[in-house]
Amino acid sequence: MTTYTPEVTGSGFRASVQRVGGYLASMVMPNIGAFIAWGLITALFIPTGWIPNAHIAQLVGPMITVLLPLLIGYTGGRLVHGQRGAVVGAVATMGIVVGADVPMFLGAMIIGPLAAYVLKLWDGLVENRIRPGFEMLVDNFSAGIIGGAMAVGGLYGIGPVVEWLTKTAGKGADWLVAHDLLPLTSVVVEPAKVLFLNNAINHGVFGPLGVAEAAEKGKSILFMIESNPGPGLGLLLAFFLFGPRSLRPTVPAAIIVQFLGGIHEIYFPYVLMKPKLILAMICGGASGVGTFMLTGAGLVATPSPGSIFAYMAVTPKGGYFGVLLGIVISAAVTFAVASLLMGFGRGEPKEEALGPDEETVVNPDEAENAAAKLTRQEA
Repeated sequence: MTTYTPEVTGSGFRASVQRVGGYLASMVMPNIGAFIAWGLITALFIPTGWIPNAHIAQLVGPMITVLLPLLIGYTGGRLVHGQRGAVVGAVATMGIVVGADVPMFLGAMIIGPLAAYVLKLWDGLVENRIRPGFEMLVDNFSAGIIGGAMAVGGLYGIGPVVEWLTKTAGKGADWLVAHDLLPLTSVVVEPAKVLFLNNAINHGVFGPLGVAEAAEKGKSILFMIESNPGPGLGLLLAFFLFGPRSLRPTVPAAIIVQFLGGIHEIYFPYVLMKPKLILAMICGGASGVGTFMLTGAGLVATPSPGSIFAYMAVTPKGGYFGVLLGIVISAAVTFAVASLLMGFGRGEPKEEALGPDEETVVNPDEAENAAAKLTRQEA
């Protein structure tokens, strides 16, 4: 299994959070290609995209609500119990996908590994107790029964819990808005975004409130609290310069999808890899909202997707300065804090470990000195 986070040592709260973040990243990172595919299709072909195409845009909904959660549940199940766990995890994930109005990424991260773990317990219970010739029959039926039962359980159990979490996060953000503490909404919004609750908060809370305010005042700052592309850009730039060297080549494509395409989900796994970076996202988000407030910035409608192009398209006449300044400041603050939290790359190894088939390049001078030293020791 590929490790996407450094090995965690210790047993404190910080180590526990890092382990959870690393496990979540291990479920999402192998599926980044699927996220990029969905992001490109969304950015290009939805009505507000670069090349609007209603027929191709039909892919967007099923991919985000069905395909991506299934891939996460499949991967989570495989981490727990191999291929059998992967299949059962995908079947169980389908139970929480059906009837859901929001993408069930968080639910998939829960039920996929859970279903695989139940199957793992069953396999351990019946190991060496099945009569010869019945192994395949028992394996297939046990996987089918457990997968089906977990799918039904997810439909009536985990699905409503995830919905409750979504509503709770939305109520928290709504309370901050009602008390004129907009920059503090980032304390709720940014962690919720990383857990893939961004669409629920944006379209379920800030969207309706923003529409009402825009109808009255002609623009609203509420459209920009969750959708600001600045913090994501700052985080990805910090990863490109100071993140793990093995992941730096993936960052340019992620920046294009996130900042130009407006698909913020692309940077969430990077935060999950290093949970402490959520502090950078909160600082960047809060600084952006504060800048929007000070400059009186606002948008006339929800930017969809949250890209720089969509922002410019729904910025009212004469309001570009405040909008752009908020994006730039939020990106700069996120970049600075994230770079500091990552130690400006000092903790990253300068060279990757060589594989068994790779050759080691030897410096001739160093080899000569080593040989001479060995000769003197033998003499």
